[in-house]
Amino acid sequence: MPGGPGLFASAAIFLTALACGIVANLQMRRPYERRIHGVPWFAIQFVAVVICFTLILHMASLITGHEFKGRAPY
Repeated sequence: MPGGPGLFASAAIFLTALACGIVANLQMRRPYERRIHGVPWFAIQFVAVVICFTLILHMASLITGHEFKGRAPY
């Protein structure tokens, strides 16, 4: 993969991260006694949101053909 993952791989990773975020959100909504303890559910949600946001941008650049460039001059 010279330019990163393709559209289908990005969509699969996006859906996996979204599913992990949904499961973590459901676990956080359960009563304290019924939760699976020892797992940082809030951190899993945060990482899932970051991955989903990054992959949305990546898939948008794959679909449109325009690269997102930063402010760095190089």
